[in-house]
Parts: sequence; C-alpha cells; structure tokens
Amino acid sequence: MQDPVKFLYDRVSVWGLPLVIAVLLGVAVWVSLRGDEQPAVDEQQTVNQAEQVSPAPRQLNTLTGEIQVDGSSTVFPITEAMAEEFGILTGRGVRVTVGVSGTGGGFKRFCAGETDVSNASRPIKDSEVDLCDAAGIGFIEVPVAFDGLTIVINPDNDWVDFLTVDEISHIFRPDDFAVTWADVREGFPDIEIALYAPGADSGTFDYFTEAINGDSGVHRSDNTTFSEDDNVLVQGVSNDRGGIGYFGFSYYSNNSAVLKAVPVINDAGQSITPSNETINDGSYNPLSRPLFIYVSVASLEREEVAAFVEYYLTDGVWLVDTPEVGYVQFPEAIYAAVLARVRNVITGSAMAAADEGATLAEIYGNG
Repeated sequence: MQDPVKFLYDRVSVWGLPLVIAVLLGVAVWVSLRGDEQPAVDEQQTVNQAEQVSPAPRQLNTLTGEIQVDGSSTVFPITEAMAEEFGILTGRGVRVTVGVSGTGGGFKRFCAGETDVSNASRPIKDSEVDLCDAAGIGFIEVPVAFDGLTIVINPDNDWVDFLTVDEISHIFRPDDFAVTWADVREGFPDIEIALYAPGADSGTFDYFTEAINGDSGVHRSDNTTFSEDDNVLVQGVSNDRGGIGYFGFSYYSNNSAVLKAVPVINDAGQSITPSNETINDGSYNPLSRPLFIYVSVASLEREEVAAFVEYYLTDGVWLVDTPEVGYVQFPEAIYAAVLARVRNVITGSAMAAADEGATLAEIYGNG
C-alpha cells in the first residue's frame, strides 16, 4: 500500500495546498472520533490484546543485578529451578537468591521491603496485607502451579491402604487424638504414631489444618516433629515405621523410593492417590491447591526482576512438572491471563476477593 503522505506530496502541484490541508484535517477528525469509541471486549480478548502489545523479547544476556526471594519451602523447588535457568540465560549476570523461611516468614521479610519476590503455598492473609500496606509495599499476586499436599507414611507401614479426612483429622487434631494406629481404625496395629509436620510459619501448615481440622493453625503438638525444612520431614517418616507426615507433592515425588503416599477419600467417596493427573483434574481433594509468588511493584520496575517474572510465566513453565521439580502446570490460558495482570500492574490479592468455589480461570481471567 502506498504511503498516504507521499501520495499527497506527489500531487500538491495538481490539487493545490488548500485541498491537501482539507484532507489532512479530515483525517485528523476521523482519528479523533475513532479514539473516543470504547468497544466492549470479553475476557479472552483482554488476554489476547496483552499478548499482541507485548514488548520485543528482552536481551537477557545483557541483564545484571540481584533478585532476593524468600518464603515457602513448597514453592522453593519451582523458584530455584527458574532461578538456575534464568541465571544461565543471563550469562550469570543476574543472581537470584532463594531462601526458605516458610510462607509466613517470607511475607514478614517481603512486607518489610527486604525481598523482591515471596514464595507462598497459600494466599496472603489480611494481616499480611496490612503489614505491606503499612510499609507502602504494593504487590502483585501470581499463581504459578498446582500442588497436591501429600500424606506420607513409612514404606514398612503395610496396614494403611487409604485414610478418610476424619481419620487424618483424628491423627493430627489437638484434642481427642489417636495415640496409636489402633486408635485410628479397627484392625490397625497398636504401634505409636509419630507425626512430622511443617512449622507454623508454613503455608502448607495453614492449608492442611484448615482443610483437615477445619481451622487454620489448629494442630496437635504431642509426639510431633515440626520443621520448615521438608527434607527433615522426609527423613523422619522414612526412618520411623509408625511415622506419618505431610508436605508438597514435589517432596514426595522426589523421595518416593523411601516414602509411601496415602490415598485419601475425596468428596465423591473415591480413594485417590496424588499424581499429576489427579491433582490437575481436581479429583485429589481436598488437598489440591495453587501455589504462588508475590512480586513487589517497586522491584518490578527493575528490568531484571520484570524479566525474571515474565520468564517464570512463559518460557520457564516447562520446569514446573519436570521430575526434579514435581508439580503440575496450569493451562496455557491461565499463565497468559496472569502475565497480563503483571504487565498491567494489577495489585492486591484476587484470591481474597474471589467467590467460594471459583476457578482460577474465573479469578485471574480478567487481566
């Protein structure tokens, strides 16, 4: 198509300057009227537009700087893998340091402005939002993967074939709890139960206690080993025939040779073992959940942080369900919608405002 400006220029001598001016004024009026139109777009169009206007690929090998991450031990394997690959792509110009202080501990540091990104195995709490607000820390909530919180027992435990939610609660609740396996179900042996659980700063602890005991933070402490390091829990259960514990699916899948996953009776009455398939299709319930990172708005203004978060949601998603990481990817449309929220700097917690039972696509699809 011929350039309209050149077209007019070539014909000035024929039509005369007044006609040229009239045409240009007409074009200006048309552009102005078009700019006033506000066509309605649906949710998918919003995501598509965000993708269409995305900037050209960043030159990662020119980036430098440091990114500080802390928080959930459950999310740690994902972010650590992302950090390693991103470091390679930047020619080690960007160093991403990933700590493991638990979801609650990570939010304390994040809301104090000490970190750029916070790993979280649960949504941010209102009290933590207040901490961030008081410190002037704006944040973007970024779901990154599905997890199935996994109940594990010792490989020599040959009596547990499945557990109901009520039986799990009988083991872990703080009152009228089962002391031996015989207290859990008739026919189980009279072997003392030893518990291995994440610490109180863990988002996994919060999620488990709410899903199983009906109240976040309500947990038995008798004969229980608590640790923010999931590897300590793995070692404890794997060396204790009467032991039982719980943590993210990644830690089970990477230690399945020394642990057994317990099938759980779901809300449909089915005995379901956690796997990529049952976590993804939602049949492993009530212990399937999304995992998150939270990104500081101020930090996102730094090019290396913005590039890292975009990598996390685009080229890096293949890392989520590798054997070394062991979680479950979201559908591509959810990553696209979440990326649009990041690019549009949509702050706050969408999870906090979500209707009960809403899907991730419904919660985050309006980016």
